[in-house]
Amino acid sequence: MSSGIHRKWKPIAFPNDPQATHQMQEWMAEEGYILFGIEHDFRGADLSGGDFTKAWFTQAVLVNVRLTEAIFYRADLQSADLTGADLTGSDLVRANLDGAVLRSARLDSTDMTKASLQGVDASGASFRDTRIMGASLFDVNMRGADLTNAILFQNTFKVTVDDATIIQGLTGTVFGPITAFEGRSSRELAGAELEAWITERGGQVQVIPPSRTPR
Repeated sequence: MSSGIHRKWKPIAFPNDPQATHQMQEWMAEEGYILFGIEHDFRGADLSGGDFTKAWFTQAVLVNVRLTEAIFYRADLQSADLTGADLTGSDLVRANLDGAVLRSARLDSTDMTKASLQGVDASGASFRDTRIMGASLFDVNMRGADLTNAILFQNTFKVTVDDATIIQGLTGTVFGPITAFEGRSSRELAGAELEAWITERGGQVQVIPPSRTPR
């Protein structure tokens, strides 16, 4: 973020953990200081509207933290626990979410353009109206997730879904395949079969042939 901008912003509620609160207060006081929240516990905080550009939240605990309309441009959220967190309307452009836990998190209307999600548990998460464009999704558990009206664009989309995954209104282009669970059995879907599977559930997505997968 540009120097000094975050000093004009104050969290609605600081974390319950004194060390995490101290780290935030230092960040707010120091011009040009990047928030270093690695392994800190931010539970109890309401950080809505904060600008956390390039901040470090690696392995941080953000369970049930309110982060609506926050900016995480190029932030490192690798292996962070965001279970139940509310990121509605947030900017996650180019954010690193590899290994993060997004179980039951709310990411409605977020911008996840070129974000990286590898080995992520997003089961039960909500991605309604979310822009997932040019992002990399490898080994992402989306069982029970809600992708209503989400927009995809040339994403690597190697995800796991099930009968509870909602894809009504899902549009765009993806590189498959996906793994779909139906009861106790599962099958891999790619190409025309994947397109048909999505169409049957109210979405309209074009699957890009493997030969055009970006390196």
